[in-house]
Amino acid sequence: MTTPPPLVVIDAANVIGSRPDGWWRDRAGAAARLLDTLRAGLTDDPDAELVLVLEGVARAGAEQGDHGEVRVVHAAGSGDDAIAELVAAATSSDPARPVVVVTADRGLRGRVEVVGAATHGPSWLRRQLTQ
Repeated sequence: MTTPPPLVVIDAANVIGSRPDGWWRDRAGAAARLLDTLRAGLTDDPDAELVLVLEGVARAGAEQGDHGEVRVVHAAGSGDDAIAELVAAATSSDPARPVVVVTADRGLRGRVEVVGAATHGPSWLRRQLTQ
């Protein structure tokens, strides 16, 4: 039996906000740029399923749904709540599947680790990107 590919859930607000590159002037544009970068996949695991969670104004940067290698989810309210719900559903439906959440938010890390997800910060994601 093979291990299913990991689910990697990305806290877009946290990843975008981790670099002072002027993202605050155009949150939707920053979200679109992150999506474009993510579409190339991860270098260490090209089969990983990537889910980008957008909240607030950043939702205008990409339509909800599949974008090639990345699925975009629009959080109706808090991005953290949407991520915690996605992770809880994934870990309960397939406990053998690795789930990783990319965020530097300590509170969110605690919420997802308790249901079995691993966590990494934005710098881990940047090292994993093929572009």
